[in-house]
Amino acid sequence: MRGEPTKVPQSTASTGSVTAPVETTPVTAARPVRGWRDYALLLALAGCWSSTYPLTKIGLGSIPPITFISARSLVAFAFLFVILRMRCLRLPTDLKAWKLFAFQQLINSTVPFLMITWAQLYVPASSTVVLASTTPIFAFLITWAITRHEPATLLKLVGAILGLAGTAVIIGLDSLHGLGTEILAEIAILLATISFACASIFGLRLSDYDPMVVAAGSLLFGGLVLLPASLIIDHPWTLHPTLEAIAATVAMGIFSSALGLMLFYMCLTRLGTLTTNAQGYLRIPIGVGLSVLLLGETVPSNLALGLVLVMAGVAAMTVPGERLKGLRLR
Repeated sequence: MRGEPTKVPQSTASTGSVTAPVETTPVTAARPVRGWRDYALLLALAGCWSSTYPLTKIGLGSIPPITFISARSLVAFAFLFVILRMRCLRLPTDLKAWKLFAFQQLINSTVPFLMITWAQLYVPASSTVVLASTTPIFAFLITWAITRHEPATLLKLVGAILGLAGTAVIIGLDSLHGLGTEILAEIAILLATISFACASIFGLRLSDYDPMVVAAGSLLFGGLVLLPASLIIDHPWTLHPTLEAIAATVAMGIFSSALGLMLFYMCLTRLGTLTTNAQGYLRIPIGVGLSVLLLGETVPSNLALGLVLVMAGVAAMTVPGERLKGLRLR
């Protein structure tokens, strides 16, 4: 496919060939022109990850959080491993590659998801969604102030703010009233979003590997690192999960984790950090629609206005940089 890294056979992976500094990652060369297929991948990524909210709610009904996260990661790895074998691709065997996969998984999934899961014990779901939607803003600030690995334009900043405003409108402006009452839990959510933002930037270092290889390696580490805690704390052999919870775990493993993570690394390579993070806003209306369909929740009263703001924000964040030469922030 156009723009996708091609150096992915075992010879590349086994040597741990990875671009070291973020600033020199050859991402731009891999995606000279953005086409509709690239943005279709972004929409597909938003669709995969938006299913996280309703599927998690169903799965946690009878499966404890640690076991649920570990199980979905291992299911996702098994799914990708079968496809890798069909494609005659192998996971790398060098320690350097696995260190990269492990670190990426820790900052992109394991640590932030555990923080958000803990915080949700104290913070309402609506407030959690709003706080967790700040990832594009943090990604913009880190890119503009520190890494400067791609253009940080004024229009992209406006788009990030519009998307956050649209998220607040969709979830309900009253969700903002409770902010500040559980400050430690809210700080934990914000730290998790910063971790997500850092992961989207660090993920550029993995562009020499096939996205499916990166996703499979990361998910294997994520599932195994939580498995001991699951065995010690949850005693999964004593659990009696419902069929709905098992189905949610498998569906989340395949769609949200396996396909979602693979699409995430494809979008990073093709579209860059800031544009890829714009999918965080697309996930909100899609997630609301899935919650209405799967969980019978009511349609938010301000959905239409929120959708307008979200789509305006996403459009601003996904405008190709070559069209914005005069609007780059210094």
